[in-house]
Amino acid sequence: MKRRDLLRKLQREGCVLLRSGGNHDIYVNRKNGKKQPVPRHSEVDEHLAKHILRYLGLE
Repeated sequence: MKRRDLLRKLQREGCVLLRSGGNHDIYVNRKNGKKQPVPRHSEVDEHLAKHILRYLGLE
């Protein structure tokens, strides 16, 4: 999955960028307060993308 597609999906569901780290950006779901790092690679592995979405309570 392209990183930009994952970020669009996160933002559409109400997640916001909390802070930028060294190699990852930290996104937080404002509805439940869960935080999850998102790597800055142009391509994010499908399994990792599903894990990020599931952990944030979006899928």
